[in-house]
Amino acid sequence: MKTIVTGASGLLGRHVAEALVAAGQDVLGVDAVMPGRVAWRHATADLTDLGSTLQLVRDCDAVVHVAAIPRPTGRAGGEVFKTNVATAYNVVEAAIMAGARRFVYASSFSVFGYPFFEKPVRPPYLPVDLNHPVGAQDPYGLSKWLGEEIVDAAVRRGAFSAVSIRMPWIQTPGSFFDGVGPRRATADSARDLWAYLDARDAGQGFLRALEWQGDGHLRVLLSAADTFMEEETEALVRRVYPGVALSRPITGFGAVLDTVHARETIGFEPQYSWRSYPKPETQG
Repeated sequence: MKTIVTGASGLLGRHVAEALVAAGQDVLGVDAVMPGRVAWRHATADLTDLGSTLQLVRDCDAVVHVAAIPRPTGRAGGEVFKTNVATAYNVVEAAIMAGARRFVYASSFSVFGYPFFEKPVRPPYLPVDLNHPVGAQDPYGLSKWLGEEIVDAAVRRGAFSAVSIRMPWIQTPGSFFDGVGPRRATADSARDLWAYLDARDAGQGFLRALEWQGDGHLRVLLSAADTFMEEETEALVRRVYPGVALSRPITGFGAVLDTVHARETIGFEPQYSWRSYPKPETQG
């Protein structure tokens, strides 16, 4: 299978491309940034330009669209929104013209409103599943929701079958303690629903999505099996979201993002937890 992976030079895209190459796929990575030495072919392009996108996204069996500005912080909101929506539209249109049979879209659990809300979001119940209402407030979450709708419109046209993957904060053993560690001690950790996903599990999730045998547009939610906290989950929920009902018990440090649907549809099973990451050496 010849698969094009946009955003293949970034953290998520690189792990997706690595998983696909390891599975024997012919991968072309397309990104505005050179990736260094990698095991796949690379083309540099500005995907906000439709002409460039059409020239590169062609002659392929599948397209995995990861390229995006990954958060609404550090840039003007209008730039985040315009870039993400334009690239989603351009890549979808190019995939249609290329005759791709499968499209996989990197969405985000931000479509539910977390973690970048301005008006606090209170979950109607936990764990969060695909019946949780869409409630994006920020330009990033909104761009991801509209990206899913762009994909959905193409599926309605009969262009291809598709999977949109909603994910929380992507982490690696090298990033976790610096990135997540300080946040765990603050109230802002609840904005994330204490959720994360190991980048290697994310890569496998995208591979499973490409292998899905269904038709239409499938939306799935991926997560690590646990939270990034050191306090057990039900105690966290009672403390931070008093009165929010649990649709099922959450034992131990179990995640509050429900991946049962992803397991049943694409066979996703998270394998990695931060609890087995090597801890950084303490400075004396």
